[in-house]
Amino acid sequence: MSEDIRDRVEQVLDKIRPAVMMDGGNIELVDVIEGVVSVRLLGACQGCPSSTATLQFGIEQALKDHIPEVERLIAV
Repeated sequence: MSEDIRDRVEQVLDKIRPAVMMDGGNIELVDVIEGVVSVRLLGACQGCPSSTATLQFGIEQALKDHIPEVERLIAV
């Protein structure tokens, strides 16, 4: 994917990051390949039982709402 999409993903993550950080975690963009965004959960988010729901219903939805090219979000 182009740098433009990566930049737009980073902008969306920047808006989400403060809420994640309030819970003691963070999220790092790893890559964007053919509509699949790969992220790494850091801090308290690692191993948190709510992280799957946060990724799927929060972060992934926000990315799809703002960036139509995003098809899926995965944690690596």
